[in-house]
Amino acid sequence: MSGQTIAQKILSSHCIPENPFPQPDDIIMAKIDLIMSHFGTAKVLLDFNKIRPSKKRKVFDPEKVVILFDHYNPAPSEKWASVHDLIRKFVKNQKIKHFYDIKEGICHQVLPEKGHVRPGMLIIGGDSHTTTHGAFNAAGCGVGNTDLFYAYVKGQTWLRVPHTIQFNISGKLPHNVMSKDIIIKIAGDHGADVANYKAIEFTGDTMEQLSIASRMTMSNFALELGAKFAFGVPDQKVADWVKQRTSVPFELVKADEDAVYEKVHEMDVSELEPQVSCPHTVDNVKPISEVVGIKINQAFLGSCTNGRLEDLQVAAKILEGHQVHPDVRMIITPASKEVWLDAMKAGLFEIFINAGAVITNPNCGACFGAHGGVLAPSERCISSSNRNFQGRMGSIASEIYLASPATVAASAIKGEITDPRTF
Repeated sequence: MSGQTIAQKILSSHCIPENPFPQPDDIIMAKIDLIMSHFGTAKVLLDFNKIRPSKKRKVFDPEKVVILFDHYNPAPSEKWASVHDLIRKFVKNQKIKHFYDIKEGICHQVLPEKGHVRPGMLIIGGDSHTTTHGAFNAAGCGVGNTDLFYAYVKGQTWLRVPHTIQFNISGKLPHNVMSKDIIIKIAGDHGADVANYKAIEFTGDTMEQLSIASRMTMSNFALELGAKFAFGVPDQKVADWVKQRTSVPFELVKADEDAVYEKVHEMDVSELEPQVSCPHTVDNVKPISEVVGIKINQAFLGSCTNGRLEDLQVAAKILEGHQVHPDVRMIITPASKEVWLDAMKAGLFEIFINAGAVITNPNCGACFGAHGGVLAPSERCISSSNRNFQGRMGSIASEIYLASPATVAASAIKGEITDPRTF
């Protein structure tokens, strides 16, 4: 029998009943190590009440559930204040230990920071970008409310074992070209459906050189390619990062040398120029040289894709000594309280404020167009987030261009899409 991919190995250790060699397309039941949910928890608790009064129905393990608020944070309306209130009462009733309310930030950043994510884990979340945790050698995927409810009760979920595709990435990234440019380039070259219900393994010397933050960007955005799981390199960088956050033992999960991949794609980034996803799909990709000069009204730096300290540092280096263009609103949203504090201590906020940017509390913010940074008709935003669907950030007549933090910062200064390599 041939070797196994990372996805096969992790799922084999979670199969119910035991199955040491699950094959692609097998339907399995799997035990869950961790469940994350945010405002979708409200739907779960309503389902609890439908089936049995919530005071009697209990979650499978209150130690393995993490709940926080990040999308509507703080509550922007009475409706969302009521939703938050329902969830807070549910948390107390269920004695859920890991509840972070409005204070910590975006779920995919907070979970690893707080030591909840370790190599080899199977994690499901009520948010599609749970693939982010593949950067830590964990199998993370998003699920809908029905599957989320079942998991809350049973601690299990069904999965189809995915085929795995590999992106072997080599070469040193040029100046002010980032991992976001790599993943956007992949979307443009291969299409937004290249990994539909497949696992991705990102390999190669470029991946080894990337920081954990940059790898998180890759695994996060891989969801936009349809990925079920998206794994970074399982190396010592991962082990060291996780050990700083938790004392729980773990082992890295590596693919076998004879593992079978559905496809292997080779990519050299040595000459890669910055990439931009143009309206209204993530795979409508053009190199920066083809979109330079397009006027913008807003620049957003943040989201679960690119709201980490590394991203803010890159933007600060570009913004220092410059002013945001008078026709541009620049909104900066750190991904978590930890990132916020580190950026403040590093003096980045002074640079941002002096440049004319606005800094918000840690949340999902402008990314999804419901809480800060909403676009008016005919406005354009260049954003470090992960989606540019029509109407995503406000008016259906607005436009969203996705790019790296470096490109976002450079464009904010010029008032038009700008090549960050010039800074």
